[in-house]
Amino acid sequence: MIAGALLLLAAAPALNCGDLDRADQATLNMCAYRDFQRADAALNAEWSRVVTEVKQRDRDLDRSYDRQPGWFDTLLAGQRAWLTFRDKHCELESFQARGGSMQPMLASGCKAALTEARTRQLKSLIEE
Repeated sequence: MIAGALLLLAAAPALNCGDLDRADQATLNMCAYRDFQRADAALNAEWSRVVTEVKQRDRDLDRSYDRQPGWFDTLLAGQRAWLTFRDKHCELESFQARGGSMQPMLASGCKAALTEARTRQLKSLIEE
């Protein structure tokens, strides 16, 4: 479904997501997916910032007394688990319209919201 939405999005000359009150479901689906793409791009940018910082923190660790996993390894494991959670949770949430034309919109909207929240969480990890 997402691949189809991507093809439609790529073929659309100009997607107008400003007036969704009168949009058809295909447009709503594409706009929701575009919102998710924007949220994902912001997450990836924040991820790069956080990774740089936690790798520096790992270099500064005094390993003479600390045998816990490093900052980066722990962050990476958490992010991988979070991605699995996000995708499965949003798949489940989209089941409100299972098999229907608005299922992709629900999944994308959920992913956008959770991704925006995760971006804030990552940012807070390195803010002092």
